[in-house]
Amino acid sequence: MGVDLEPDNLYLRQTIADKFTKPTALDQSFVDFDSVRYRLTTPVSKTQLVLSIDIPCWHELDQYGARAILEREYGSLVAPAADTEDGYSVTLRLDLEQGPPAGDERTALVNAIALLKRNALAAPFECAFAIQRDMEQNPVEEGAKDPRAQVMSIHYRPEEAIYLLPSSDRVTVIFSTIFKEETDRILGKVFLQEFVDARRRPSCQTAPQVLYSNREPPLEIRHLPGLDTTERAGYVTFVLFPRHFAPSTSSNTITQIQLFRDSLHYNIKCSKAYLHSRMRVRTSEFQKILNRAKPEQPENDADKARKTASGRTFVRT
Repeated sequence: MGVDLEPDNLYLRQTIADKFTKPTALDQSFVDFDSVRYRLTTPVSKTQLVLSIDIPCWHELDQYGARAILEREYGSLVAPAADTEDGYSVTLRLDLEQGPPAGDERTALVNAIALLKRNALAAPFECAFAIQRDMEQNPVEEGAKDPRAQVMSIHYRPEEAIYLLPSSDRVTVIFSTIFKEETDRILGKVFLQEFVDARRRPSCQTAPQVLYSNREPPLEIRHLPGLDTTERAGYVTFVLFPRHFAPSTSSNTITQIQLFRDSLHYNIKCSKAYLHSRMRVRTSEFQKILNRAKPEQPENDADKARKTASGRTFVRT
């Protein structure tokens, strides 16, 4: 990809860092990728921050342990489910006066809160990795169907989803994405081909295998209802092996793969903007050339007539 997106929310990180330095009254709402909404308020006092997040697919994430992961990451900052702000999925309450002093500990806390969305979306990935390890360590009889090998679906956008399928030796991650324009579909294929070509390089041999199909869903999810099989639909498959989600690498793998869909479409839009700007520059250059190529108009008799200061008329010859 030409441009890398950051996994945290920049506005959230900067705002919380500023409030630690100078607490002020606050009531702001803002959004992130995938229609995720935030609300940051100080309903009681300037030093009592309340952060709420609304994730459209929260009911699916909660099934895979999203609240448990947030409680693991943020501890007592996570409000009980009964105290969650209306219209939101999770609420965090932060007392700035009780927070860590300026330094690395405070920076780490601010950065962690800015990763709230990332940590919530990590739940199905951690769940799939745990199931894979269990299937590897406790295999079923040869030829028997493993009931643990179930597709996990996360419908994080209205028409798009992430599917995870753990097996004894891998975890397959499938993104369904919608290309609303023909140009997006063409550029998307170019970007995705780069993934395939990059893996052939010696330095990228350990990268996950990437497969792409247009219209046709991969075999792993073909049995699921409601899949889009029109021209605008694309399916991208990542094959993750245990080396990709070992304890030392799993966190980075989750972070990077979460950003795939947003990075793909973001770079498509950047490429289109660049192409349009180059076309405008080239068109302007061509227009200048055409203007210089215009022939001069011949002078007629009226153009030859001139008047003196006294009003007498004479004709140039």
